[in-house]
Amino acid sequence: MTKQAHSVVLGAGPMGRAIAQTLAAKGESVTVITRDGRAIGAGIGRAQVDLSSAEQTIAACASADAIYHCAAPPYHKWVASFPALQGAALAAAEATGAVLVVVENLYGYGVAGTLTEDKPLSATTRKGALRARLSRELLAAHASGRAKCVAGRATDFFGPGVRVSALGERFWPALLAGKPVDWIGDPDALHSFAYLPDLAAAYVRLAKTPLAWGRAWHLPALPPVSVREICQMAKPDGDAPTKIRRTPSWLLRILGLFQPAAGELVEMRYMFDRSLVVDHAQFDQTFGRQDQDWGLALKETLAWWDAQTQKPAK
Repeated sequence: MTKQAHSVVLGAGPMGRAIAQTLAAKGESVTVITRDGRAIGAGIGRAQVDLSSAEQTIAACASADAIYHCAAPPYHKWVASFPALQGAALAAAEATGAVLVVVENLYGYGVAGTLTEDKPLSATTRKGALRARLSRELLAAHASGRAKCVAGRATDFFGPGVRVSALGERFWPALLAGKPVDWIGDPDALHSFAYLPDLAAAYVRLAKTPLAWGRAWHLPALPPVSVREICQMAKPDGDAPTKIRRTPSWLLRILGLFQPAAGELVEMRYMFDRSLVVDHAQFDQTFGRQDQDWGLALKETLAWWDAQTQKPAK
């Protein structure tokens, strides 16, 4: 009998859960490993592992054919904690022979505008420089034959279950309640956003396509729009326009004294003060263009957030 392929997902944030659920829905064997061993859902295995430990991560991935590195430290601990997480994931891929699929973002470029995969990783911000370094190390490991690796670079994403995001818990509840929406940048600048289920499906495709390994890909995003347009699309006909308040950097710095993650946003606000458009033509040409539907994404996201706001307080 042919051995069933097994995937291991590192981390149970929104992306880790979405990838695991995508695999489980296909009837595939998948285990999610986290520091607390939390349950994800029916048909999905779980394990409790210190993901910064190479030894523990290698042991947990022993039977894996594919490893999805979705683990991330708290935003304000990125620089201190991310290297150990990727180091452990790489060690597991090297030890097991599994392909390592890494969830990356766009910080490494250090610029806004229209982004393609051939732009240099020239970021000078703390988090951007780290992302660039980790990406280079990942692809160097593949080029040297140390491990099989592929990176998917995703833009800001949203969807059911996504709370910590530009389009997350500080955005949708206010919009649904008819209150002003706080926004870090220019509400009229074009911005590429992605819908979480679309990204999860794209990461699975990368894992299953050996010809795609050894490089970084821009993953599909919805057609770029401004945040003001999102508010207009999300509001029922006849509602008054949503008021959008721009959050100044000085306020983020003050908030950062009490909420460290808020202060960490200051160096990244260039991505929201100017247009940021993700060119994913290479992915489309390789895998086939997938229609990205703002209507469906907004309908499902708003329904999830509406259900959250209707839940009684505990």
